[in-house]
Amino acid sequence: MNRLLALCLSLALGLAALPARAEEPAPLRIVTSFSILADMARNVAGSRATVTSLVGPDADAHVFEPGPADVALLAEADILIINGLGFEPWLVRLAASAKSKAKFVTASFGVNPLDLDDAHHHGHAHGHARGHDADGHPKVPQDFDPHAWQDLRNGVIYVRNIADALADKDPANATLYLANAENYITELKKLHEWARAEIGRLPAEKRKVITTHDAFAYFSKAYGVEFLSPAGIGNAADPSAEALARLVDQMRRENIRALFMENMGNPRMMETIARETGIENGGTLYSDALSAPGGPAPTYVAMFRHNVPVLIEAMQKN
Repeated sequence: MNRLLALCLSLALGLAALPARAEEPAPLRIVTSFSILADMARNVAGSRATVTSLVGPDADAHVFEPGPADVALLAEADILIINGLGFEPWLVRLAASAKSKAKFVTASFGVNPLDLDDAHHHGHAHGHARGHDADGHPKVPQDFDPHAWQDLRNGVIYVRNIADALADKDPANATLYLANAENYITELKKLHEWARAEIGRLPAEKRKVITTHDAFAYFSKAYGVEFLSPAGIGNAADPSAEALARLVDQMRRENIRALFMENMGNPRMMETIARETGIENGGTLYSDALSAPGGPAPTYVAMFRHNVPVLIEAMQKN
């Protein structure tokens, strides 16, 4: 009996000496500047994080005005993921007023950026950004085109940067983040090859588009489509008769019937152009923002799956 008691006692002591099971750390609180980064972060983090985007679907990050709710969100964040390249000029002030202790991640780090001059004044992007201006001073980020995610190979760089940051912040789940990232990267690489092949079927002279937003220079360079701005037309709802005449002239000269609006632009302007020129709007392109969840482009992958066929259909009419 005493031996049984002794055995029970030693068992109880042995159990007490076992280390307590490590508690699963709380999910990471990730805040991103805009919707495309939020989707990338969700793909990498899986269920290990809550991801919130400051700029929501169909909204323009260039003109975003943060409010008190955004300050509160940032104050609580573990990780803040931004695009960089001058895309979010409002973010520095926001992070300062939130006294944010979040780990900052610049998703575009390591991307070879395009010059704004190259990207936006020639319709087609040529060459790589130079690191210094004519006087030998380093360039400020505003000299670069920030829309680097429009080349899926850059999307791969973004995802690697996000995965590294998550693994660094939450080492207990590092292998999960890196594995999720590799699966996602495989999908993005396949998507890149698909986009090149689909667009590559069109003769080069047909691959021209007029769009209202200068967001496609990286897409242009990666997939061989020339994006032109509508001549002499700003974002006004009612372009002048003279501006419309110039646009019609440009489209006749370049033999272009592919005319596009992107999801954050001014629909009335495009309606006016279509009515006055007889050229129908080719549809909606998603550039700086995803659609709402039920829409045609709720994820980064879906955005390319939407944009590529829509562009091809319009360019076939050129």
